[in-house]
Formats: sequence, C-alpha cells, structure tokens
Amino acid sequence: MPRKIIHVDMDAFFAAIEQRDRPSLRGRPVVVGGDPEQRGVVAAASYEARDYGIRSAMPTAEARRRCAQLAIIPADHEKYRRVSAQVMALLREYTPLVEPLSVDEAFLDVTGSVRLFGSARRIGEQIRQRIWETLQLTASVGIARNKFVAKLASLQAKPDGLLEIRADRVLEFLVPLPVEALWGVGETTASRLRQLGFTTIGQLQRCPLERLAAEFGKHGRDLYSLARGLDESPVQPGRERKSLSHEQTFAEDTDDGEFLEATLLALSEQVGRRLRAHELKGRTITLKVRYADFRTITRSKTLPRPTDSDKQIYESARALLAAAGRGGRKVRLLGVGVSHFDVGEQLRLLPEDSSDGSAVDRAIDEVRERFGPGSVRRARLVDEGTAEEDR
Repeated sequence: MPRKIIHVDMDAFFAAIEQRDRPSLRGRPVVVGGDPEQRGVVAAASYEARDYGIRSAMPTAEARRRCAQLAIIPADHEKYRRVSAQVMALLREYTPLVEPLSVDEAFLDVTGSVRLFGSARRIGEQIRQRIWETLQLTASVGIARNKFVAKLASLQAKPDGLLEIRADRVLEFLVPLPVEALWGVGETTASRLRQLGFTTIGQLQRCPLERLAAEFGKHGRDLYSLARGLDESPVQPGRERKSLSHEQTFAEDTDDGEFLEATLLALSEQVGRRLRAHELKGRTITLKVRYADFRTITRSKTLPRPTDSDKQIYESARALLAAAGRGGRKVRLLGVGVSHFDVGEQLRLLPEDSSDGSAVDRAIDEVRERFGPGSVRRARLVDEGTAEEDR
C-alpha cells in the first residue's frame, strides 16, 4: 500500500499562543522576542506582523522600526513546551508513528490508520479541527506519499489550510518552486545551481542524473530524486531532539579574540551540561558566527567518537572559529551546538576514558545542581560577562 504521510505545522506558534492568552493582542501585529534595547531578536511573528515584512531572526529593534504599534512579548518557553506536548499527544491519538521536528511541527505516517479514521485527508481535517477546538490554535497540514512533498504542501497551505498532493500531481506541484525548497540546498549549493542555470525545481527536473552526479557527487543523486518528488525516508518516532545548542548575542559588536574564546568556553559548558543531563553524546560540533553586518556563517566538525565533554566541544569550536577567520570584522553573535547523537555510545563494556575531562564535568554538574549554576566556574570565566541564552 502506498504510504500516506501528513505534515502538521502550527501557525506562528509562539505568537499565536500569546494572542490566544491575551485577548488584547488578537488581530494586532505581535512578535515574541528579546528586548530591542538589548539587541534582542524575533523568535516568532504573528501574521499581522509579517504583513510589515517582519520575520524570525530579525532584530526586534528593526521590527519596531517597521511597525510602530508592534507588541513585543518576552518568550515563555515553558508555556510553549506545555502546549507542544498537548499537540503531540493529540497527534499520537491517530498513529504511534509521529516524528516531531520541533515544538511546533511533526510528521505522521497514517498508512495504517485509514481503516480506523478514514482517508488521510479526513485525518488531516480532523487534526486541524481538534487543535482549534481544544487549544484555540490553528495548524496547516500537508499530505503526500512522502515526507518531503508533505512538508512542502503544508508550507503552501499556510496559514490555517490543508493541501493534499496526489501522486499524479507531484511533478506539476514542484515545477515552479525555487531550488532552495529542496532538502539539503543551502546558500552554497543554491549559488552553484544558479551558476549552472537552475533556479526552479522544474528546470532541475530536466537535468540528467549524470550531470548532477558529476557536479555534486552523492548529493547530486539526492537532488535528482527530490526534484522528482522521490523520498523514501521513514517517519521515525522518538527523534524530537536532533541537536543541542546555545548562543549569545553581544551588547556591543566585538573583535576581542580573548573575549570570543571565553564566550565559546562558556557556551561549550552550557551545551555539555545539557548533553549530560539528557544522557546524550554527539559527533558533530557546530559553530555559528553572526558578524556586525548580520552576515551569518556556520561551520561544523565531525569527531571520530561521540562526546559530551566540555573540553572537546570547546576545542572543536575554537578551531572552527580560527579556521573561519574574521577578516577584521566584528562579531555580533556566537553559538555552539552538538548534533548527530549516538545513544548507543552510552553503553560501554570498558571503563570510560576520562582523559577528555568528562569525570570532572560530571562532578561540576553535581555541584552546580546542588548549590546553583554560579557555584563553580572555570577561572577564565570569572571576569567575563557570558550571559546565557538558550536556543
């Protein structure tokens, strides 16, 4: 039986929750984000705010300049997590095959559910109706035979809509979309595709596999398949957390190398502590740098073995920062993340090697848990202002 995949994506999730809970905000332009006086950024924007060109990751100061009557609400992540749990619980009433992608979106494989609940479209309609009736929030739903097309369909359905892409309409649906809509196509790949004359998926559909493979290697084969709407990736329950990261936006742009390295150390500690709390280890360390001109880069390094060590995370992030170079530019934001978790690495038959400092890290964790986060600090951080911003 052909698969029936649903992608559910909540509409302007954080902002919609605040509008729901504060009647005075309904119908008004609203963003959830940081203080514009403290260089905060927009975490979520209501659709009324988006009409002014306001988007996520935009500085809230810029958002306010675009809309003088904008309401800026501090984030309440605990509340958003509670509502997210309610949404995910509702989705699991239709199938156990639910793969959360973040707090506000998930894939469902309802292939085995249609006999009980009706067609995939009927299930999608029920989900939207029940989310509204129980939570007074709207969701957009995409339905297709695979995850890739279903996710694109939900994006086209926004806000508060449902779009089903039948198998015989997949190629037609993809034709006008930009190549950036393909999974795995970031700025670098998109630029290369444009140089080759491909700006839309429809143009890419006419490109022979051999040429894409010659230009992009294995990724070229992926591009060839996705351009034709082919995706066999399964819905994988229990994969909600794919990475852990922390970042810090500075009060003033800086090119102070010692300060940047001290910030990396503080961020690495924060990430390491959360990894150990969740009993996770990751292989890939990612550095995020945003410069004063708002240009943002990410650089990653994959380790031979998973780690939750502050030391290894920091050393990798510091090496990535050195390799990236700053070219005299000042830095506005730094972030450190860990991904590609390997839970199986936790189960070792041999005693754990503590040369990476993991035993010390865990001892520090215990002290901080008992006496507070500021009770133990590495000497280098005592004089540094390293405010924590959880992402």
